[in-house]
Amino acid sequence: MVFRTLALLLFVTGSASAQGPARVLDLSGRAVNPLIVEPGSVATVLVFITTDCPISNRYAPEIQRLESRFGQQVRFVLVFPVANDSAAVIRTHLKKFAFSSEAVRDTAQELVKHTGVTISPEVAVLDAKSQLVYRGRIDDRYLELGKDRPYPTVRDLERALEAVVAGKPVAVRETQAVGCILADLVK
Repeated sequence: MVFRTLALLLFVTGSASAQGPARVLDLSGRAVNPLIVEPGSVATVLVFITTDCPISNRYAPEIQRLESRFGQQVRFVLVFPVANDSAAVIRTHLKKFAFSSEAVRDTAQELVKHTGVTISPEVAVLDAKSQLVYRGRIDDRYLELGKDRPYPTVRDLERALEAVVAGKPVAVRETQAVGCILADLVK
């Protein structure tokens, strides 16, 4: 965990230009840096999703609910880490699942590598100092591939956001996400 935090800090302060990491692009093709927490926000949530993962797609309503609840204080960024997903494909996906969140293309998996995510969907929460305070699942609805429950019993991301918004430490800083493996990670 210390290594990931150090790598993230180096990424934010060292290798990221003022405009953002060179290969993290918004849907217009501009370089952006979603690791920097915006003024007025207490945190940023990076939601790593793919257009073709059924589990990721089933989480669209929950992501929207959380953004509706915390969106005044927390920035939500959908991160699409598959290089082959064009901006047009992502725009279609956003419309199909009624996402209103900011979206970026992590074509070189820079955000993936610096946060340590490996699954779609998986989230990384950065506090106001751009430090990683939570990484993992959205909730415990999925126990493993092919095994889920109708409703979650633990809402990990929501708990983490409640703590950050209240200015408290996140009790559980890492959980194991269940979903589609990000197979095309750059080595």
